[in-house]
Amino acid sequence: MSKKKIIIGVLLTAVLSSFLTIAGLCFAFGIHSNEVADIVRFLGVKRFIEARYVSDVNETKLMDGAISGMVQSLGDPHSLYMNADRFEQLKEHTEGEFGGIGVTMGFKDSKVTIISVLDDTPGQHAGLEAGDEIMAVDGTPVSEMQPEEVAMHIRGEVGTKVVLTIERDGETQDYTIERATIKIDTAKGTMLEDGMGYIRIASFSENTGKEFKAAYDSLEEQGMKGLIIDLRENPGGLVTSCVEIANMVVPKGPIVSVVERDGSKEVHESKLEESKYPIVVLIDGNSASASEILAGALQDTGAATLVGTKSYGKGSVQVVVPMLHDDGLKLTIAKYYTPNGRCIDGTGIEPDVEVELPEGATTDVQLEKAKEVLKEKLQ
Repeated sequence: MSKKKIIIGVLLTAVLSSFLTIAGLCFAFGIHSNEVADIVRFLGVKRFIEARYVSDVNETKLMDGAISGMVQSLGDPHSLYMNADRFEQLKEHTEGEFGGIGVTMGFKDSKVTIISVLDDTPGQHAGLEAGDEIMAVDGTPVSEMQPEEVAMHIRGEVGTKVVLTIERDGETQDYTIERATIKIDTAKGTMLEDGMGYIRIASFSENTGKEFKAAYDSLEEQGMKGLIIDLRENPGGLVTSCVEIANMVVPKGPIVSVVERDGSKEVHESKLEESKYPIVVLIDGNSASASEILAGALQDTGAATLVGTKSYGKGSVQVVVPMLHDDGLKLTIAKYYTPNGRCIDGTGIEPDVEVELPEGATTDVQLEKAKEVLKEKLQ
């Protein structure tokens, strides 16, 4: 008998053995025959690769790739498999401190654009500018990555380098940038003229609720009469932090309803008896997720006037699940609805007062309009 026939015979025996074992387990647990066939098909391919691929196979990488491909097949840009390194980066980012280059990115129409560059960060020192389009990260085109993957590839261990391919004014150039520790103060406040308080929320991380409260309390001590909340370029983050802030500004009642596939619903509610101050909220096309939850709750309850442009339209909820090899899975499990029952996934929130920010404008016309609207409320 030829060597080839012996190998095929061994493989068939292994697959048959796996089939019988799996079939017995599936029967015991009431799993259908189609599912059994799919499991056997998967294991058959795995065994064949391990036995016949021309080079040695790393079994962990093989499984990582299989899981990643399974998640990508959902066609959902917000669901993502993360290996151990990527999962650690995600955890560091939600804690508010991580290795990166200090840029905020916007994801729209399959393009990745730099929205802003933080002061005194590697990105600023390298010469990156708002409006730059990121074409590739370390030679991999961003078109081959999901939005979450682009951000995670740019982040990394402090002291390591990342190469960004940037297109600006029709010309392409590579920028080699060394990552540094980026500490983000996600909520900052300042007092404007005529008793108008202003709080900018950059994202919703673990400490954002505390930072917002500190800014809010400070403005109160300075005699705040009305408040502008700036959610522009805020990609979202932790819903828990969003709800924490909503309890300071949204009147008593529903903040957001989270509805899963089976129709089960979880309602987050505010316990605030009534709003203490008139509020204006700034939003734009990069205000997403938790930003839209807060803006939608304030708009639906009549507690605020929204100024700016239509928000991004990410009305889905993801859960992050730790796995067995220090890796993790980020999976869309539900959609959220505003207090009035609006699902804004894919549509966004329309502002009450629409104001475009002209390209290259030297004056923040959106903020000026927000101040004008708040002044009218204070009269």
